[in-house]
Amino acid sequence: MISDLAEGIVKAQSLLSPPQSISRIVISGKQRNKSPQFLRIDIRPVLIKSAIHWQVVSHDGKKDITKNLRPEALKLEEFIQSGFANLLIENDQVEFTLRVTKSGQAQLNTRRVSPADVSRSDKQGNQLSHDRVKNRLLDEGEELFKHLGITDHDGKLKPSRSDKFKQVQEFLKSIQLAIEFVQVDTKDQSDKNSFKIVDLGCGHAYLTFAAHRFARKLGLSPEVLGVDERVDSRERNNAIADLLNISSEMKFSATKIAELPAMKTDLAIALHACDTATDDSIAWAVKSKSSVILVAPCCHHDIQKQLSTSPAPWKIATRYGILQERVGDIITDSIRAQILRVLGYRTEIIEFIAGEHTPRNLMIRAFKSHDGKSAANSLSSQQVSERAADVQELDQMIEQWQIKPKLMDLLRSELEQARAGKGLS
Repeated sequence: MISDLAEGIVKAQSLLSPPQSISRIVISGKQRNKSPQFLRIDIRPVLIKSAIHWQVVSHDGKKDITKNLRPEALKLEEFIQSGFANLLIENDQVEFTLRVTKSGQAQLNTRRVSPADVSRSDKQGNQLSHDRVKNRLLDEGEELFKHLGITDHDGKLKPSRSDKFKQVQEFLKSIQLAIEFVQVDTKDQSDKNSFKIVDLGCGHAYLTFAAHRFARKLGLSPEVLGVDERVDSRERNNAIADLLNISSEMKFSATKIAELPAMKTDLAIALHACDTATDDSIAWAVKSKSSVILVAPCCHHDIQKQLSTSPAPWKIATRYGILQERVGDIITDSIRAQILRVLGYRTEIIEFIAGEHTPRNLMIRAFKSHDGKSAANSLSSQQVSERAADVQELDQMIEQWQIKPKLMDLLRSELEQARAGKGLS
């Protein structure tokens, strides 16, 4: 139902009483031409010193900021005015959603909560305890974890696989942000539930299967392709997809990333693709016009080998082998992020999981502009100036270090368009 935005917010606000009836509130997405400070906000009621408060957790992709508010201090209108586009409220009777349309109106939907939904919510622990254990995005009891060897036949987490399970949970947080971005920024109503994922260098596909299951859990219709050049990986993964009865939605291909034809996709993943395989993955994602790119680089040998001559005063760092490797890592990933920035992606470099779980914990996360700014020949004078400054910084680093990054060769034509002051259609 389409409604006046102010009226929709009033209706949403009326659902907040009593607070203890609320299971969760989720605020996400962004309105056209607006940039809220945070990527997502989660709100739930908590009991602090015998008094009900709202616990407001704001996520910016790098850290969480938590505030506790008195019930009367929570004003949903403020979040919408700051630029958020989506509002979800779940209580013990209804699930209510509000989406700000491109015209600035409110699209409202209310669904009655079934007894089964209420029972499931209770089992998940809808307590008011301030120190309640965080819900996992995928529970260890999921059938897929048995087939992947992460849990035993009773669905209990194997101690030896706890790091892998933790990695999956943290990775799914980025998947959640990717889904929210794509649903708000790129999807027409006709295909809003479709979601195409391509995992480049998927290996044993732990994260590939988890991404598919999580998308299904959110009510989407995912189409997933896992790519790995090893034939035995393809056969193993296809067999697991058959066991889970999802082979119509998940396919695996034994193909080199560099030889994979471009195809339109919503999310491209490349976690721990070795050395220039990460560059192949980024280039493929750009040429495929992927809306979101999630890359966790690994083994930066290409640039490290080129650091025979370092510009002053960097020689004091690169004369030591172990530091030269780290400098090479930093230069490589900085260039990758800058190239994506030049090509119209909002790019972040984050630590997606604590170092004790895996030493390969850096992620390049990129979101493609879909507000018209990247359309060919449509850049404003300010955007052209900003693009030129980004290109200049990139060229200066290349010249100072006298290196030839693989990714610049792979995306040569796209970078030439950017240098000419054009966007990418």
